[in-house]
Amino acid sequence: MNLNSLFDRFKSQFVILRWLPDYNGKKFQKDLIAGLTVGFISVPQLMAYAVIAGLSPVYGLYGSLIPLLLYPLFGTSRHIALGIVATDMIIIASGASLIATPGTDQYVSLVLLLTMFTGLIHMSLSLLRMGFLVNLLSKPVIYGFTAAAPLIIGFSQVGNLLGFDLERSQYIWVLAVDAWSNLEAVNMWALGIGFTGIILLVLIKKIKPMFPRALLLLSAGGAAVWFFNLDDYGVDLIGSIPSGLPSFRLHDLSFGDLRALLPTAITLVLIQLMSVMSLGKTFANKYKYPLNPNREFFAIGIANFLGSFFQSPPISGSFSRTAVNDQSGAQTALSNVVCAGVIGLTLLFLTPLFFYIPIPALASIIIVATLSLLDIDELEYLFKTKPIDAYIAIFTFLSVLLIGIQEGILMGIGASLVAVLYRSSRPNVAVLGHVQGSRTFRDMSKNPSATPIEEILILRFDTSLSFNNAEFIKDFIIQKSEEKSKKIRAVVIDAKSINDLDTTAIDALQSVAETLSDWDIELHFGGLKTPAKKPLMRSGLARKLGGTHFHENTDKAVQYLLKKWDKIDQKEDEEESDGTDTEGSDQSEEENDEPGRLSDYLGVID
Repeated sequence: MNLNSLFDRFKSQFVILRWLPDYNGKKFQKDLIAGLTVGFISVPQLMAYAVIAGLSPVYGLYGSLIPLLLYPLFGTSRHIALGIVATDMIIIASGASLIATPGTDQYVSLVLLLTMFTGLIHMSLSLLRMGFLVNLLSKPVIYGFTAAAPLIIGFSQVGNLLGFDLERSQYIWVLAVDAWSNLEAVNMWALGIGFTGIILLVLIKKIKPMFPRALLLLSAGGAAVWFFNLDDYGVDLIGSIPSGLPSFRLHDLSFGDLRALLPTAITLVLIQLMSVMSLGKTFANKYKYPLNPNREFFAIGIANFLGSFFQSPPISGSFSRTAVNDQSGAQTALSNVVCAGVIGLTLLFLTPLFFYIPIPALASIIIVATLSLLDIDELEYLFKTKPIDAYIAIFTFLSVLLIGIQEGILMGIGASLVAVLYRSSRPNVAVLGHVQGSRTFRDMSKNPSATPIEEILILRFDTSLSFNNAEFIKDFIIQKSEEKSKKIRAVVIDAKSINDLDTTAIDALQSVAETLSDWDIELHFGGLKTPAKKPLMRSGLARKLGGTHFHENTDKAVQYLLKKWDKIDQKEDEEESDGTDTEGSDQSEEENDEPGRLSDYLGVID
């Protein structure tokens, strides 16, 4: 094996080798600025998001260290900014808290095990090329979840905002009842810090959106606590955070824990795949570069898998940080490495500064960040474009709020599938008429210029035939044929839109053919594609109907039938003329001089 082939093999595995040879100082300067910007913004956000998951704030920083160093080796997106994200953290909290108490060593071990498990699933899906599973998350399901998650996250921070302990739960009504029953325990100092933080974050965002307002808030809050000794008034602080980089840590593998974490891991994987692909495609299309979905899944998978051994919670693509990364001029995935450098320096030298940061300030960051995810305009768009999608979104939203995150997402997926099955079981069907002066056929209910052809019923089904619509289509054919059974001699199915047939559909067509045969009506197909024709041939139905019942297109089918009937009529006329008198013969000749059906049809076309 020569060096070139060896290098090509490495390039196929390590995506960084594809673009690193063309990397230059100008690109590095832009990546450096983008990475530093995202890093400074990320530090307070990451610590706040770790709190959502029931972890110490330091684990948020751990999540943006090793995984961010690994992603550029394998990822094909140049702009995705990785790290822990709020929606993932609420999923983690809802799943892991059912097995262990948040904040305990057992709980931390479960979260790290979940990270490893999530990474393994990602890599397995990549190797098996099963990225299509992300399609299960339709736009309404995603909207329903992303609309409910901020409310759950926001309510989960009410206790931190008001200065008392609140029961950890993914159910809003539980959080609301618990908060109401503890109103007398509100710490006014904590409440003041929290609401001041919310106002400050909102105002600065309107005045200067790119300013690191969360960093300013934490700095000001920490200074206020230190100067006024607010911890003496019951204000909770972050406290001591261990300095230094995360250590290597093996997992305590337990098949019981893996089995218990499986629903959470699957939910997390689906949400992460959706996030990564939607972000990746957005910027790949914007900057015109290729994106390989399976490589992305593998990159996220290996970042989670190896990151879990260095105490990283599950990571994914962040919408807000990716937007900042792009606005700051990022050129390649190396901006993630620069961001990881900022996090690493923070862990090595700056953690003592976090001691006095008040928990209510973190709560205000979380609430403002998550409420920005609410998008009423999107719901209005769904109602305007496709009302059924809007109802699925609302159903998913309510399911996530009232039943649970994982259960709600699954119910939303189920509702989407039911809607798809219902729509496909009631496909668009049309009775076609001939457009004069052409060889085309159109739906007569929508095209007044299309006229029926005498003795031929032409039908079109805008779908493939399968088990879920076979009976509907069978009933439609028989109903339309029965309505005109005394007026038609053939049914022609315009089959251009039929891409496939399953055995249930073949049985339905067999029943149709037999019924029409009993009524002396022929069944013909025009433009049937090979993938749909093969099952008919294998089933024996094509042979039973005969090769003359399959035509290149509907026009050919109509011509065949008209020509055939013209010959039959001519033969009958000749038989009637035998043995008649001269007067009768003259009359027959006059009738034979009249144009036949095919001549009429072709004459109209010409």
